[in-house]
Amino acid sequence: MAARRASLTLRLTMLFATVSITVLLLLGLLVADMVERHFVDLDMDLLSGKRLLIAQLLAEVDSEEALQALPAKLDLALAGHHMFAVSIRDGSGRTFYTLGDAEFAPSLTSGPLTDPAEPVRWTSADGRTFRGISAEARSGLSGHAPFLVLLATDLMHHQMFADEFRVALWSVVGGAALLTGLLGWAAARRGLAPLRAIEREAGIITAARLDQRLPAQAIPAELAAVTQSLNAMLARLQDSFQRLSDFTSDLAHELRTPVSNLLTQTQVMLAQPRTLAEYQEVLASNAEEFERLSRMIADMLYLAKADHDLVVPHREPVDLRAEVDGLVEYFDAIAAENGIAIDVTGTATVSGDPLMLRRALGNLLSNAFRHTPRQGRIAISLTPLAGDGVAIGITNSGETIPPEHLTRLFDRFYRADPSRHRSDEGVGLGLAITRSIVRAHGGDVAVSSAAGTTTFSIELPGVGGEPYRYDGQ
Repeated sequence: MAARRASLTLRLTMLFATVSITVLLLLGLLVADMVERHFVDLDMDLLSGKRLLIAQLLAEVDSEEALQALPAKLDLALAGHHMFAVSIRDGSGRTFYTLGDAEFAPSLTSGPLTDPAEPVRWTSADGRTFRGISAEARSGLSGHAPFLVLLATDLMHHQMFADEFRVALWSVVGGAALLTGLLGWAAARRGLAPLRAIEREAGIITAARLDQRLPAQAIPAELAAVTQSLNAMLARLQDSFQRLSDFTSDLAHELRTPVSNLLTQTQVMLAQPRTLAEYQEVLASNAEEFERLSRMIADMLYLAKADHDLVVPHREPVDLRAEVDGLVEYFDAIAAENGIAIDVTGTATVSGDPLMLRRALGNLLSNAFRHTPRQGRIAISLTPLAGDGVAIGITNSGETIPPEHLTRLFDRFYRADPSRHRSDEGVGLGLAITRSIVRAHGGDVAVSSAAGTTTFSIELPGVGGEPYRYDGQ
């Protein structure tokens, strides 16, 4: 079983808490370091001041009697400093004066003198911690070796304060980290409330409720684009489901008619004995219905392949004028019977499949003849385009198609006038097949209708030309 993924709220909370704790820890370390430096500065002020005082008192010694009286002066000058220790040693290393019981570090009593500005910190054998300096001081006696002055201060009070400060500081840091974590959780949860609202709204959208849209009000800018994309996706799904529903309904209707005719005629013929001529007549009628069903099934299979880009035309140079002339000759009898004038202009050559292109042009011409009234006119134009492309226009006179129907004329089984549903008008797949063929060749087809004239326009790439890029589905 896959491990449960952490929620976005938990991730944001952990991230916020981690950042806050890191900042607080760095702040705590900075404050602790500043406090320690402050103590060092205080100790150095004390040690430096006492060093200067002792150096001044030694400089005033100008006789042996003054030297003997110096310890008393030092006791008086250094009185009141219980945490302070001093050791003054003469040139031979003997202790001349001492105050306090500090055990000075070896680095102060032997070797080169330390820099008075850089104190030394050490821990004695009894566990006490000191900070001290060493310096030379000369007396006023001529020919007398300089004295070594050792000064130290006990850090016990500093350590006690530092320990208490450290406990208080880290307690505050820990409490602040916990508080910031809780506040981060609350902020993340509140900030993600619109996302949960989107989740709830999306949960109630089903195939039967594709008209629902995700709320766009009070959505943060970061989620606005996501919401718009999801709503656009729902619109496309709704359109696709509606088209699929309409297609299924139309397909059932189209199949029901021939199947019902076949069933009715067969049942009537079987109700009583018939003559051979009657059986032959019914079988001929049934054959027509079977042929219509066969064409419909073949057309549906072709469109299904086209929907999955499985229609790959065999390309070769195609003389469109020759193809159009052949189709016009085929429809010549119908044109003469209805007094329809046909006008063909222009020549053009494209790269494509002759059979597929002939079928596409034949579908458009057949559609034009069905909707052109008697004594009407059909015009076919072939026009080369810039960039080695070709434009084909098929215009017929007749009733103007309302604008709301133009965008759906290429849908399967769609008819601008549903009442005009006769078996001789086909099964409503001709224009859909035409669009699939044209797009398989890298072109596109469009329709316009105004002032009693309807024009179907096709754009195709020429021989060696770049495919025409179309927009839309």
